[in-house]
Amino acid sequence: MSGDKYNLIVIGGGPGGYVAAIRASQLGMRVALVEKEHLGGVCLNWGCIPTKALLRSAEVHHLLKAAYAFGLRVSDMGVDWSTVVARSRQVATQLSKGVAHLLKKNKVEIISGHATFQSAHSISVSRDGAEPLTISADHIIVATGARARELPNISTGTNRIWNYRQAMTATALPNSLLVVGSGAIGIEFASLFAEFGVAVTVVEMADRILPNEDAEVSAYARAQFEKRGIRFLTEAKVTSMDETDTSVEAVIETNTGASREVFDRALIAVGVVANTDSLALEKVGVKLKSTSIAINQWGQTNVPSIWAIGDVAGGPWLAHKASHEAVATVERIAGHPTAHPINRENIPGCTYSFPQIASIGLTEQQALDADYKIRKGSFPFIGNGKALALGDADGFIKTIIDDNNGEILGAHMVGAEVTELIHSFVLARELEATEEELGMTMFPHPTLSEALHESVLAAAGQALHI
Repeated sequence: MSGDKYNLIVIGGGPGGYVAAIRASQLGMRVALVEKEHLGGVCLNWGCIPTKALLRSAEVHHLLKAAYAFGLRVSDMGVDWSTVVARSRQVATQLSKGVAHLLKKNKVEIISGHATFQSAHSISVSRDGAEPLTISADHIIVATGARARELPNISTGTNRIWNYRQAMTATALPNSLLVVGSGAIGIEFASLFAEFGVAVTVVEMADRILPNEDAEVSAYARAQFEKRGIRFLTEAKVTSMDETDTSVEAVIETNTGASREVFDRALIAVGVVANTDSLALEKVGVKLKSTSIAINQWGQTNVPSIWAIGDVAGGPWLAHKASHEAVATVERIAGHPTAHPINRENIPGCTYSFPQIASIGLTEQQALDADYKIRKGSFPFIGNGKALALGDADGFIKTIIDDNNGEILGAHMVGAEVTELIHSFVLARELEATEEELGMTMFPHPTLSEALHESVLAAAGQALHI
């Protein structure tokens, strides 16, 4: 009912918003969660989860192509793309229903509609077919996420020029695909479509792909992607696109000049922009930093009763970062005795391509630029028994160590299942484990995790298997 008063209102039901609502309810608050579209947000419905389902189909396809090497015979192998997409959507739908169940179980009141601020403690919720609803709370958390960034003079969401939503629900596989941007999203889609036989070209403005990763990992990954048929144009940009009934014509500018190339489809993957423009934040005086909401270490804005978490509050734009910010912010609001802000230096990054890429902490160059005296260790998966048994021994793990005290400054991985391995270094950094302590840790054999151990030993000059 209009005028209802809560302890906390959460705007947005993504991995930051729904986690914040649940944790607040656990701490005894009366909570309302406002969501205008789908519970679970972009991550669950249009990002992390459905893309991983698509990539799993590509992984199975890759394994089937290699079946002969494992002594197996596979005949009549084909791709039913509509079923690949349908499975992906079913996985997303199942999890979205799970979020609704969790919120109900934790007595969170869900309000469907679009929220705009009326004051520092109240919002109006516009609802289809109903009068706007005005509710208020002691505190309000903005968790509205972000949307795909557009390029100037290029419109996405058309039949042939895609954003990520069109890419993951395409009705058929294109013959050729131009991917603009080589961050995690661009590389994952490039890897996915290339596995299914699409001729993929990736354009990147920086001098290397995956520019946020360690340079050694970036170079190795590029070589592996090129073996799989992906073409890269670095230090390049797309200056225009023209869509016809049968193709996309793109002008690509490199340091050798400009050329016009023709593709079946194009995907724009050049980052995201925060969803702040329709909240009426200016009415309550909330400050922005670039396009994102400016916050302190706890997620609090310059207006004490208003907080922001997740993508809307700036990068890195990762679901796990949003969820951890949610808990930290809510516990701060509640005055919980164990409340502590997240350590932004301990946020892992993962790219679920073929091969996978994962990292945490400083790259080698960042460590050197910060005047650390470093030691580094590297271990190739070709020396790991489990990787050889899996038939997936490309890649390596690299560890950056502070030479003065043995601190793990950074860890960088490329290869089989590294997105499942990075958590060991996350835990090590969170617990401030040293090189010596990791060296004394027993890793099970035979596992891929042994490569982590060997990379640390290599940094100490104690490598046992290289």
